[in-house]
Amino acid sequence: MRHRVLACLVFPAVAAGVLFATARASGPPRHDRDPNVLWNIVHGRCVPNQLGENSPAPCDAVDPARGYAVLKDRDGVAQYLVIPTDRVVGMEDPSLLRAGAPDYFGAAWHQVDRALARLGHTMPRETMALAINSQYGRSQNQLHIHVDCLAPEIRVALHWARPQIGAGWTPLDLAGHRYRATRIDGKDLDGAYPFRRLAASLADPAREMGAHTLVVVGTIWPGGRPGFILLDDRVKPVSGDRASGEELQDHSCRIGHFEPGRAIREASYPP
Repeated sequence: MRHRVLACLVFPAVAAGVLFATARASGPPRHDRDPNVLWNIVHGRCVPNQLGENSPAPCDAVDPARGYAVLKDRDGVAQYLVIPTDRVVGMEDPSLLRAGAPDYFGAAWHQVDRALARLGHTMPRETMALAINSQYGRSQNQLHIHVDCLAPEIRVALHWARPQIGAGWTPLDLAGHRYRATRIDGKDLDGAYPFRRLAASLADPAREMGAHTLVVVGTIWPGGRPGFILLDDRVKPVSGDRASGEELQDHSCRIGHFEPGRAIREASYPP
């Protein structure tokens, strides 16, 4: 069967390290890293500069009204971070589920064009992803959404998995870890609130959210409707899974050099 679903394939994904200044913004926690680097940059420099001088430097953008800043990460040609201007520690922060909370994921998807501008060309929505690591898979204690290219092998797996993904949660093996996926419809993420979707699936969100990672990948659903695949993984101590969804991204952006459709064609099984 030529069009076999490849979601069960396991590929090595790019290691998830994000270096900014003297600390990484993600990856496994280490005692020699300052967990407040991102907070100090945004709160101590970007916001005051925006309010006082109408310049967001060293950030690329600051939107005080919507509560977020955009910072180019040193790792990768196209990677940006979307960071709250308020103190929001991470996935476990209860403010993410409060009524009126800023729409951080909606804001992050609008930064895809900024990332593509760094690459110098457009790419299909299926090539771009947003990721937040879990409380146990990060090194920074300020929430940040990674905006960057999707790893090519993950794009292939998700392409063939699309028909099986619906309103419920579908298990998928990606990058050697067991994720689950659900469907979001729409051209953009404004009002989709992935944090709330995850919380609605948990028995005790207040206790469980911190152990989860979230990844959002653009897609075109069978039939031609634009949308997103929302992916969730949770920490599994026995297997060493820290729930770092950033592993599904590729900060070298190999997918930006692929011939359109080549990866999917090459991954088709012969009859």
